[in-house]
Amino acid sequence: MQKLKIFLVLTGYQITWLACVFGETNFSNSLLGILVGIIFLVIYFYYNNNKKKFLKISFFISLPGYLFDTLMVHFQIYEFKSSLNFGTLPFWMIVLWLSFSTLFDEIFTFFKNFKFLGVILSGILGPLTYYLGEPIGVLTIYNLGFFIISMISFWMFLMFYYLNYVLKTNYLS
Repeated sequence: MQKLKIFLVLTGYQITWLACVFGETNFSNSLLGILVGIIFLVIYFYYNNNKKKFLKISFFISLPGYLFDTLMVHFQIYEFKSSLNFGTLPFWMIVLWLSFSTLFDEIFTFFKNFKFLGVILSGILGPLTYYLGEPIGVLTIYNLGFFIISMISFWMFLMFYYLNYVLKTNYLS
């Protein structure tokens, strides 16, 4: 059952990501990603055994992520192409960050025994995902050098923070 759950969480997040990005670029419709993401989050929350823990992980992961994206857009390092914004970011980024936090609740716990690997992979895969947003047409990068440095630093820090502080705190229970 655990393998099936991991598969379903990964699939749900990937479908949300695809709906957010391609809903915006191919259909000029931000609502597609928002709707798909909300459905995924509601289903995930319904079947989650520790709702309080998930809500706390979501807060501790989504908030820094959303703030980081906001700062990057504010300082014109990159910009999202979106038809529906909340502040400086696409509205679907809220749903996407919350959906991404499901991976921290279920999948990334694997890295608690492989912290170095988790931090390195995060520093590679996180920035790569954003970088791929440019050829897809959902993101414009204005300062590539600063983009690379700040993205690698942020994503490595986010995983380090998760593995060393978020997972170890008693208030997640």
